Amino acid sequence: MLDERARTLLKALVERYIADGQPVGSRTLSKASGLDLSPATIRNVMADLEELGLIASPHTSAGRIPTARGYRLFVDTMLTAQPIDLSAASAPLETQLQPDQPQRVIANAAQMLSSLSSFVGVITAPRKASVFHHIEFLRLSERRVLVILVAPDGDVQNRVIMTAHDYTQSELIEASNYLTQQYAGLTIEEVRERLKREVDVLRGEIATLMQAAVQAGSEAMADQQEQVVISGERNLLTVQDFSSDMGSLRKLFDLFEQKTQLMRLLDVSSRAEGVRIYIGGESMVVPFEELSVVSAPYEVNGQVVGTLGVIGPTRMAYDRMIQIVDITSRLVSNALSVK
Repeated sequence: MLDERARTLLKALVERYIADGQPVGSRTLSKASGLDLSPATIRNVMADLEELGLIASPHTSAGRIPTARGYRLFVDTMLTAQPIDLSAASAPLETQLQPDQPQRVIANAAQMLSSLSSFVGVITAPRKASVFHHIEFLRLSERRVLVILVAPDGDVQNRVIMTAHDYTQSELIEASNYLTQQYAGLTIEEVRERLKREVDVLRGEIATLMQAAVQAGSEAMADQQEQVVISGERNLLTVQDFSSDMGSLRKLFDLFEQKTQLMRLLDVSSRAEGVRIYIGGESMVVPFEELSVVSAPYEVNGQVVGTLGVIGPTRMAYDRMIQIVDITSRLVSNALSVK
């Protein structure tokens, strides 16, 4: 626990470094903090903060800069968000978020995040619910059956399954009719849960076929890779924290190219409420000490379907980024929801 003096100095140091990007010396900190302390006292407090791992001293400067741990303490306990007016910047983009074109909404949202933050905007496309409207089984050969799952929007998923029993086509039609009648409109997960309860009362062949269909449906949905849209990667080329380190830049662009790690991070974020902040590799998914991610889920008709956020240097104006991400999340939710 820090005393009030140490907290005030740490807050002033972080805010000054975010604003200027230069290591903060004791003289500057004395003015910025507003505390009537001698330079020697401030140096002693800074030494204590450094020992706690909250600030560090670059080799080329006598000043100090925040560490990822220091940023975390600042964001969690010291951040005072001043309301900012983003209406002028977001109004033109808000008019482009039209619900009849979801892909355009997603693309524009990524651009909006990048434009407002001057960093990288990312957003996952809405996940499609694994709901089936109709199911068919087609006998291909002995113990080989084609499962056809038709979604309400007409999307069709096919899977070939091997069965322990050789079903006739008339048996498969009977099973198709029963399962469509009993389970149509449910998600694959809902069907799976109902099957656990009902498997004992279902006829053996129907239960077996339905379990195979659920597995096929799950695999089909897994094959539909979620799309992540990224905008503004080139903004990082002008960020002072990265521009002199080509190795870090190369790793960052590899991350954007592969997208897999980003998808895992955004998937975790979608299970949280409100804005989440990952600082300096805390997520263990994007392991870069110089990088922070501010993210939030967005909804369609009250159901979380994706995540969006801003990726930039740890030296970012977190209060502004939080509001940018939060406002964009609300705009996307409104644009995609049925009015």
